[in-house]
Amino acid sequence: MASTEAKPDVPSVEPTAAAAEGGPVITLHWLEKSRSHRILWLLEELHVTYVLKTYKRGSDFLAPPELKKVHPLGKSPVISVKPAPDQPEFVIAESALIIEYLSQYFGGWLVPQQYRPGFEGKIGGETPEWLRYRFLMHYGEGSLMTLLLMALTAEGIRKAPVPFFIKPITKRVASGIEDQFLTRNFATHFSFLEEQLKTAPGGGPFFCGTELTGADVLMIFPLEAALQRGIIDGAKMPQLKAWVERIIERPAYKRAVDKIVEATGEYNPVIS
Repeated sequence: MASTEAKPDVPSVEPTAAAAEGGPVITLHWLEKSRSHRILWLLEELHVTYVLKTYKRGSDFLAPPELKKVHPLGKSPVISVKPAPDQPEFVIAESALIIEYLSQYFGGWLVPQQYRPGFEGKIGGETPEWLRYRFLMHYGEGSLMTLLLMALTAEGIRKAPVPFFIKPITKRVASGIEDQFLTRNFATHFSFLEEQLKTAPGGGPFFCGTELTGADVLMIFPLEAALQRGIIDGAKMPQLKAWVERIIERPAYKRAVDKIVEATGEYNPVIS
């Protein structure tokens, strides 16, 4: 049975001046094989002071009960924010909110300019980059992750430890979910995202244009997972494959992986 104990706190590699001066400190509660890794990557991109707490999944692949001590839902990612030594700590959950919150205070460059010059505050005056950003910040955790979770459920049904004479039934159920729903929907969504990269403002190479945004941070988990699990065919979706490879080669992403290897001994992005 996998250990569910939280690992000791692991501080950022080099405490920043903000920490030394009593500035804000972020604690990331990182669960293995979860969406929390993109938040660790974000923290590395932003060069903010943080403390890393790691958690192992149980033998049932669920999050350990220790996470409910951090947030009532017991999910990850979740961050704790200590604004200053004399101020109380508070907790923020949900990937998109965490990304938006951290971007607001530490990485305004991750949010595209909202309005075109001369159209400030006017309906229809938004930039293409900002409209894409807002769409993807909702789409990634809504439409796309729903499909990936259904795929994980179907695979769990197929691999369920049932008597041998029940196996044909569970396999048939899983195949039915895939054939009747998942396959066609994955084709629609990944073709759409492939086209989004092809038509990115300024020629890309990121989803919202020439610069990395919070939308790219949000999208890395579902797309890296889909590519790793063979749901995305890299030969048929070269833009998506190249985008994932570009992201995981970023120095900050590599630092995030190294931090997890240092803390836990290994790094696996998704449940296999």
